[in-house]
Amino acid sequence: MKVYINGEHVDSADAKISVFDHGLLYGDGVFEGIRIYESCVFKLDEHLERLEMSAKALMLKIPLSRSELSEAVCETCRQNGLVDGYVRLVVTRGIGDLGLSPKLCETPQVIIIADKIQLYPDSYYTDGMKIITVATWRNNPAALPPMIKSLNYLNNIMAKMDAQNAGFVEALMLNDRGCVAECTGDNVFIYFKGVIYTTPTSAGNLKGITREVAFNIAEAMGIPLKEAELTRYDLWNAEECFLTGTAAEVVPVTEIDGREIGDGKPGATTLRFIEDFRKKVSIEGTML
Repeated sequence: MKVYINGEHVDSADAKISVFDHGLLYGDGVFEGIRIYESCVFKLDEHLERLEMSAKALMLKIPLSRSELSEAVCETCRQNGLVDGYVRLVVTRGIGDLGLSPKLCETPQVIIIADKIQLYPDSYYTDGMKIITVATWRNNPAALPPMIKSLNYLNNIMAKMDAQNAGFVEALMLNDRGCVAECTGDNVFIYFKGVIYTTPTSAGNLKGITREVAFNIAEAMGIPLKEAELTRYDLWNAEECFLTGTAAEVVPVTEIDGREIGDGKPGATTLRFIEDFRKKVSIEGTML
């Protein structure tokens, strides 16, 4: 496998960064996860825009233009012969000293990995997923804005560990007000009495690219979609629930905290979302 590092494609065994890189030492950097479908990079421009906005919030200057980043992503996919897969695009603060200050980090590092991925088994998409609320709260947006997709994912990792220790693969995270924020890597949607609801970014969730696709699908289907603060009670009593994310795509949830959602099977609206999403990925991408 070839990995892109600062303008060069090197063998994965030779893909290395300095131990003094602040991305390693402090999680100081940003990233995007991007999908490839049928030799098309899905929503590439939207991902690059979000990367730029995350970097700007951290006062991190990306050393490549958007068009250069786009070509680097596509070329890395071509180098690895990918038709369907996943891209991890990373920008670190670069090499500095052992202090916190980023001012000594003169050269940000750009890393692109393109490989295969399957976040969840196929059975979750046909039969649904069971999730559980965990004790780890989502970071307060005033402490770290959820719109910044940073390299520091410890908050999400700790919630993932909570879920796995309880025998589940995914965790529902609440914010410090006791309202639903998101799962460890996915946005949450519910369907109730003809309306789709999802949490606003002020609740502590990432403004996901696939989340925006879900908004577009709902509009095309003529189903009202509202952003609203949601509680566990709202989710327990939903008729349907599904998660969205770049790696997860659209995955149905059929049980939360031991409570069946609807009749305990993926609902008709969720299945339509999955079908429409799969149609979109083949027509809304950047050709390699």
